[in-house]
Amino acid sequence: MPSTVALAPGECGDWRAALRPDFSDVNRIRFNGGFPAACGEKSWAVAYGDPRTYSLRALGGMWAEMGGRVGGQMREGRVPAGLKPAFEFGSPPLAEVIRDINKYSNNVMAQQLFLTIGLTQKNRGTFEASRSALGQWWRERIGTGEAPPVFDNGSGLSRDERISAAALGKMLQVAWRSPVMPELMSSLPATGVDGTLKKRALRSGGAAHLKTGTLRDASGVAGYVHGASGRRYVLVAIANGENAGAARAAFDALVDWASQDN
Repeated sequence: MPSTVALAPGECGDWRAALRPDFSDVNRIRFNGGFPAACGEKSWAVAYGDPRTYSLRALGGMWAEMGGRVGGQMREGRVPAGLKPAFEFGSPPLAEVIRDINKYSNNVMAQQLFLTIGLTQKNRGTFEASRSALGQWWRERIGTGEAPPVFDNGSGLSRDERISAAALGKMLQVAWRSPVMPELMSSLPATGVDGTLKKRALRSGGAAHLKTGTLRDASGVAGYVHGASGRRYVLVAIANGENAGAARAAFDALVDWASQDN
């Protein structure tokens, strides 16, 4: 990336678009615009432009940063029999992975987890295997009383995936009664506290752990609301249509309403 970017005046707004990024060259990201000074410090997670060569480039780059030197080329291949690895890297526990996914709505991590389910349950890290594994889990744990969801790529960015509010609500009820409920609850953004809901405190002063979702023409929120009486409620709201984004105020009002045990 360029070491400096021109500062731009005005409000922060859509700072990503203002940068006018150019990802055509996988070896160098270019910014043809400017960065609004009002934005302060920002972080932008970007998927690599050429996924097939990402692993090789990443390993080569990290090796160089550690002081290593590569005389030839990085390439994929089978490890010779009996050769011990120089080092190993293990994945963080699933609870930590889920927390990162839910708190900050990380679509790339969500898709990787989706594919890992297929790999571990069906011995195939493919979308088809993952859909099959999740479909089987749904039938065994949630049942067939509600229409089962339509799974696609697992990232949350799909026009083909479907789930009804009733089905999602039932899943959250089943999750509440499961042994992993504390981990799931703590992974969801807390209103007015952290994650994607850090700036969305409840007017009532109540609390909730919720996951939001937004696409063009679709918006939703789901999770658990802590009522003033001490009871906890499952809440699901989904809006579809050209004006779905305008439903955010209604969603906030619904969460406030539930937090007051109305």
